[in-house]
Amino acid sequence: MPEPQSEALCKACGLCCSGHLFSWVRLNANELDKVENLGLSVIRNDPRQRGFLQPCPVWQDGVCTVYTSPDYPSSCRKYKCVVLRKLLDEEIDFDGALKQIEETLSLIREVESLLPDFAISSFRERVITHKENVEKLNKHDFAQKEFLQKANQLLEIYESRFGVDDFIDY
Repeated sequence: MPEPQSEALCKACGLCCSGHLFSWVRLNANELDKVENLGLSVIRNDPRQRGFLQPCPVWQDGVCTVYTSPDYPSSCRKYKCVVLRKLLDEEIDFDGALKQIEETLSLIREVESLLPDFAISSFRERVITHKENVEKLNKHDFAQKEFLQKANQLLEIYESRFGVDDFIDY
């Protein structure tokens, strides 16, 4: 039986798992031990920020290795980006949805090539950090202007296509 289009789209994308959209994922208190047993490094010290960091270590080669586990995190189960919701609601066809994902991934590669090396593993945090650093400068060279233009375009896409306006979590 062929793979459902929604699953094929998610596998082609993976941005909600790769650290591109989010820096961390919120967990409910009752999920902490279960998710930790799945192999995720859990943040427990602040009840308002319990979760795990992105990129997710169990997302490999476009597949969540714990997707079928009964302990699959509820935040992961609930999240559906705008593109996926439009596909499910038949407001967009699969090819149109896939084109939006491919355009986003292409822009991410462009932005990635303009980022300096950081010790931060989350792509989104690296973009925000560099964007803030560049914006503090009084004068921008061509590379900095190009980065700011592409980073702002990417952040707008994150909001319009993925429903992400808070870069920290989902």
